[in-house]
Amino acid sequence: MRSDDELSPHEDELIDAFAAHLALERHLSHHTVTAYRRDLTQLATFLVRGGETLLTASYPLLRRFLAQLHTLGYARASVARKVGTIHTFYRWAVADGRLSDDPSSLLGRPKVINRLPTVLRPVEAAALADAPAAAPKTAGADSLASAVERAVALRDVAALELMYGSGLRVGELAGLTLDRVDLERGRVSVMGKGSKERDVPMSDYAIDAIAAYLRDGRPVLAPHAARELFHNRRKKPFSSRDIRTMVERYGGTVLPGRRVTPHTLRHSFATHLLEGGADIRAVQELLGHASVATTQRYTHVSRARLFQAYEQSHPRA
Repeated sequence: MRSDDELSPHEDELIDAFAAHLALERHLSHHTVTAYRRDLTQLATFLVRGGETLLTASYPLLRRFLAQLHTLGYARASVARKVGTIHTFYRWAVADGRLSDDPSSLLGRPKVINRLPTVLRPVEAAALADAPAAAPKTAGADSLASAVERAVALRDVAALELMYGSGLRVGELAGLTLDRVDLERGRVSVMGKGSKERDVPMSDYAIDAIAAYLRDGRPVLAPHAARELFHNRRKKPFSSRDIRTMVERYGGTVLPGRRVTPHTLRHSFATHLLEGGADIRAVQELLGHASVATTQRYTHVSRARLFQAYEQSHPRA
């Protein structure tokens, strides 16, 4: 017997059809489609508790769903994302002939405070990238454990150098395969959001770190014939969660009291380029932003740093 919260086969098929539209017609990434599916399933579950479905929902019911999210303590950014999912779903449902009217048309998104991203100073970013090599080793010099620890340190240096030196997103780093890294040309081929591919230059530090990892680290961690560039201690592909945990661990050691994430390194990459005089359009291409407006926020970070430097350095400030 189906429970009250369990979706009907018709609802499951509807969500599957919407997800297929996002993947096949709009060419959104797997991660983005998964996020849309999760948000829509949450709405459908809320509706079924009241005896309604996605195609019978009314504007007041959608408002009640959003009010519940606020009551449960969801962040404004999370609620705004779910409103975006609702709008996208109902626009598709109308265009696909499943509905005649859009019940979400009057829904407004909560205003999200656009906080400036955290940025490391160059010396801090360098210290973070060097942290794995400086980490204490506890195992004996000739033991298997020591070989694994050394391999992990080489992997972590290579991963950190790629995130800071090439501005990769955490998912882009996790998805790298051997054939996407060209050490001779100093290029890495990245599959970004919306399945858009781009070539990004690698720093000399990243090239050296990856070369050392491929030579002395990856053979210890990677199973035979594996395609993925990075692996964890269990010889599984290095996941986005693994990467976040790794960055936060070294960040807590090198920069105690600061919250350091993979995106912190991407922010720092962009800001340091702009501070060094790089053209914003070039930075946009390197980051894989669809719009220069997204890249524009880094100019605010850079400008804030410039004013801070003025206030600290000028005798009349």
